[in-house]
Amino acid sequence: MAPGTQWEVAQPPNDAISSLEFAPDSSKLIVSSWDKNVYLYDVGANGADEATLIRSFEFRAPVLDVCFGANDDEAFVGGLDQQVYRLDLTTGEQTALSQHNAAVRSLAYSREHSILVSASWDLTLHIHDTSSSPSAPQPTITIQLPGKPHAMASSPSKLVVAMTARLVHIYDLPTLSKALQSQTPASEITPWQQRESSLKFLTRAVACMPNDAGYATSSIEGRVAVEWFEDTEASQARKYAFKCHRQAANDEEGGDIVYPVNALAFHPKFGTFASGGGDASVALWDAEAKRRMRQLTKFPDSVAALAFSGDGKFLAIGACPGFQTGMEDYSGEGRTHIVIRELGETEAKGKGPKEK
Repeated sequence: MAPGTQWEVAQPPNDAISSLEFAPDSSKLIVSSWDKNVYLYDVGANGADEATLIRSFEFRAPVLDVCFGANDDEAFVGGLDQQVYRLDLTTGEQTALSQHNAAVRSLAYSREHSILVSASWDLTLHIHDTSSSPSAPQPTITIQLPGKPHAMASSPSKLVVAMTARLVHIYDLPTLSKALQSQTPASEITPWQQRESSLKFLTRAVACMPNDAGYATSSIEGRVAVEWFEDTEASQARKYAFKCHRQAANDEEGGDIVYPVNALAFHPKFGTFASGGGDASVALWDAEAKRRMRQLTKFPDSVAALAFSGDGKFLAIGACPGFQTGMEDYSGEGRTHIVIRELGETEAKGKGPKEK
């Protein structure tokens, strides 16, 4: 197997990276940053080991999340100015879709149902119908949450919202779509499932399996949990959690230095997943076999975000200083990096069931 190759993006953001995502149908990469900008790159154009900055878009406040919409020319943006925007990546036009009462922490877009969900620290979800014209009013439903949302992700049919107090709510996207069309009162909309996180500490990231079978969560305490949606005894017996992104302490007491697992991403074809942590490392995992396949070379700083391209050829890694070191005068300027890894043909492919 030919090893993967990797290179750095020449024009990264000027401050910490909050999220990044590949376009569904191309190698375009969109990145949001605390420097109040969203960046659009073309990765690996013409087979070259480079990523070209196409354009950047400025917002009024730091951007906490960004995602592509129905196509490669549409994106959605949310951040500290408390608004949700539709962004036309061709013209740069910004259209406000809804207003929260606190920062917009996470966004999730469902192509299957033309739904955008925004999760805010005001303890609400806004469910937006994006199927109509951008200039027309967009139907929106506001759902109250029992806790502050810290991470969110969607699969083809499910939406997973991880909150404080180890709360996890799973919503059925077809049900949310019907509720939007019929303008069902928010009080009548309930989660498909309510769970307690398998992790004892604050959830840092969530990612859903591309085959719609389940999801993975990670915590600030160097652990990852893998669970399945099917609510049967046999299915729930398969869930597991494991330690990762830890280093042996160099002192007489021993033990481990524990780092937060900041990012998770599933490979779109193989169903394996990547994790990125405050230890500046990225690991590739086989979810079915319950084992680590490989650990990539250390990156310049804490890994803040991960994304696989739609064809599974590229893995984008966002690295910048992490907050776990307790820096009082934080700055990501000059220390923010986007690394693109072109994966070997089977580099992210699982090994099959684990031998007993």
